[in-house]
Amino acid sequence: MPFRTRGLRGCVLEEWITRTNLVYQEESLALVQKIPTPIKPMEINPIKRNITLAYFEQKSTVDYLGVVQGVPICFDAKESKSLTYMLGNVHAHQMDFMTQFEEQKGISFILLRYTEKEEMYYLPFTFLKKVWDRMQTGGRKSFTYEELDVNYRVYTKGRYLVHYLENLQRDLENRE
Repeated sequence: MPFRTRGLRGCVLEEWITRTNLVYQEESLALVQKIPTPIKPMEINPIKRNITLAYFEQKSTVDYLGVVQGVPICFDAKESKSLTYMLGNVHAHQMDFMTQFEEQKGISFILLRYTEKEEMYYLPFTFLKKVWDRMQTGGRKSFTYEELDVNYRVYTKGRYLVHYLENLQRDLENRE
């Protein structure tokens, strides 16, 4: 898959998450890192010394891995212009990875930003699994904004541009 066609999708949310993770790290709340996707450069501009065309070498897992106060977490960052989110944007290998991560007692989730509404949501793995399984059994290949739990809305709070730790705590409490 060419890098040109997908390279900047989700970069605003990812930048906000990266900045938030740095603050979490500074305050010893969490250690979460962005996982780079390996690419194979195909065209390089010799004057500017930048890559102009590249292909993904392998399927990525999720965007972020880390630990929060001893709890292993993994998550992906997604953005949507539409209030109906197409599950095709979540790949089977990502769901497989998150499922295996959960089986190892980790916490998996997605942070979803609705660009038109300027709202962000924490999607717990239980929600993702429910809508994924629905799709796999012939149901909708998407979920709607109305299906989201408003209690999992993510807010900016001070230096935390995407303050997802409050929702992680809520997710942990709901699992007990």
